Amino acid sequence: MVDSESQLGSTPNLNASKAPQKVEVVVQSPNGQGEINITAELAIFALRILFCLLMVHHGLEKLQDPEGFAEFVVGKYLGFLPGNPVIWTYAAAVTQLVCPIGLAIGFFARISALGLCSTMIFAVYFHLIDTGLEGFPFAVVENHNYNFELSAIYAAIAFYFACAGPGRLSAFRKTNTITYYPKGES
Repeated sequence: MVDSESQLGSTPNLNASKAPQKVEVVVQSPNGQGEINITAELAIFALRILFCLLMVHHGLEKLQDPEGFAEFVVGKYLGFLPGNPVIWTYAAAVTQLVCPIGLAIGFFARISALGLCSTMIFAVYFHLIDTGLEGFPFAVVENHNYNFELSAIYAAIAFYFACAGPGRLSAFRKTNTITYYPKGES
């Protein structure tokens, strides 16, 4: 007959280790099959890349005449910002040149999108102070576009990427695995 105490003594004690145990949770896609909606992902990718290219364009525009932008936009309409308006002009230009790179490749994508969103919020503010609502949403304006319209759309797109991330088609995307270490028993 085998002694039950010797059997218990020979089995490893799983709770004896003081090191935390690693637990991984795999988050499944909503359809349960693990499939990717490639059409939606391609649309998100195209929107992200086009948006980033347009932001770079606007950043380069600011660098063409930083003193003029500082005087006629920042100094005139955003005078509440502390310091020299030229510094704010360069800050906006750098944001519109650096953040699109991060968002396009997915490196710090949400932070990059948040930077672009904040810049666009200032642009919307500028346009609203300059020309007002222009009868929004029902008026038909002379140029067929409200002056704040483009900046508002850019802000909305940046806000989307700040909340949702860059999508699956990015170089630095996160996996669907969440790793955490549960608290040990004391």
